[in-house]
Amino acid sequence: MRTSKAWHGIRLRWVEAAPDPESSPIPVLLPASWDDEAAEAIAALAAHGARRVSLPERANGWIGRAAGRAQAAGLASEAEFAAALHMLLIRRRGAPGATIWRNPEVGGADLPRFVLNLPAFHDAEMGFDHAAFGAAAETAALTLALLRPQARRVAVGFADLDGLLALLGLDYASNEAREVAAAIAALLRGRAECASARLSDAAGPQILPDVWSPPPLGESLPALAEAATDAFHAAAGLPNCAHDLVAALTPADEAEILLGVGTTGCAPAFARVTSKGALTAAARGLLAARGLSAEAALAAMLAGETPLPVAGIDAHAAMHATLAAILPLPPLPAAGARRRAEAAPASVSPLPATPVDLPRRRSGTMQKVAVGGHRLYLQTAEYEDGKLGEIGITLQRETPAYRALMDAFAMAVSIGLQHGVPLEPFIEAFVGTRFGAAGTVEGDPDVRSATSIIDYVFRHLAHAELGRSLPEPEEMPAAHGHGVTDAAPTLPLDWPEDTPEARRRRIRLVA
Repeated sequence: MRTSKAWHGIRLRWVEAAPDPESSPIPVLLPASWDDEAAEAIAALAAHGARRVSLPERANGWIGRAAGRAQAAGLASEAEFAAALHMLLIRRRGAPGATIWRNPEVGGADLPRFVLNLPAFHDAEMGFDHAAFGAAAETAALTLALLRPQARRVAVGFADLDGLLALLGLDYASNEAREVAAAIAALLRGRAECASARLSDAAGPQILPDVWSPPPLGESLPALAEAATDAFHAAAGLPNCAHDLVAALTPADEAEILLGVGTTGCAPAFARVTSKGALTAAARGLLAARGLSAEAALAAMLAGETPLPVAGIDAHAAMHATLAAILPLPPLPAAGARRRAEAAPASVSPLPATPVDLPRRRSGTMQKVAVGGHRLYLQTAEYEDGKLGEIGITLQRETPAYRALMDAFAMAVSIGLQHGVPLEPFIEAFVGTRFGAAGTVEGDPDVRSATSIIDYVFRHLAHAELGRSLPEPEEMPAAHGHGVTDAAPTLPLDWPEDTPEARRRRIRLVA
């Protein structure tokens, strides 16, 4: 098997993994220290119908092309550029998006993206390695431009901001955390735009750079603040760039799973424990940064303290607003739902035409589960009287179309709730819907199984909001007209008897 020299000394292993629960597992070669979720992501990035996939071989596909073009353009030697990209990937510091992995040579309509994993740039002794991060931002921008030379918009971004802040011992909701995040964003954009300017000098495109806000001069990490300020001034002095857009936070794909990212983009962690009840990597990092053991944290919690705070919606909105002055960001889902609710026509129903807005500071919950092996986050927001006013459904590894459909569905339900529709009709209408993903529910002690993701959502809400424990799917009678469907699926897709749980038990090491 052909492998790059940059992989020599890295122990590899074969593991069987499937890109999704409906597909058969295939052998995947990856570093031995990487988890099985990374193997699933690599399988998802393989060519359709592939019978095996090797991470070194797949990586050589885009790394070799980028390195060869870097040398041809006089930007760097082929060996030097390839080594830099290999080390970014091997250390799980950065990787291009799924479109680059699947089609290194052919560009499509999607925005080419490269994501940098922030916690991977943290060192226990020196802290955040801002120099390596800035260099990685330049390398990532050059890579996207070399692989997609016709693209005038590329997106170098970062992920797992919450994980890095935890390693630094910072509370996500604090001013210090926002100052650090702004400095990271400025360093990323400044260095990426400088890389784009190098290509402008070499290849000829002359695009006037946009004007953007300088980062605040925070005191938490003075070396990072200085590097960010230098990057800002360097970018502000550029006469031209090769791209209209070179740095942005974009929706996640398989690249984040490949890198072992804890949270996407600038989002906070919704929980400090995994679905199996163990502390997350960010939670362990936060405790270590504050000099606390797990036992000490438990004792503090029993004493009424909060050693592991979880940021809420307001903290996310504040972080989003801080970074939006520097980087293009996806809109917050809650804001989008509110805009759509305010635009609802008065004639749709006899319910109030104007929605009842949720308070600016609201309470809610976040539930992380897996339904039939498919991970999802269910978020809720409540009015001051405890009444449910908004839901959000975030899927981790589904197709973009499926994620968009579920996002639209959650927005529609939220609009109804804010217009006064009680929760009960939604439960009666959607409990019992049948389509994949379905099966065993992991991570929610109140719901053991579900016939679909939507079925799970309203089973959970029935118990959490109304105190109703619904019968399990196998115990439910087939009663039309009462919110329960018959045994036939509502979509032409029967959930396979060979479930993800059964396949996980069969996973074995081949080499």
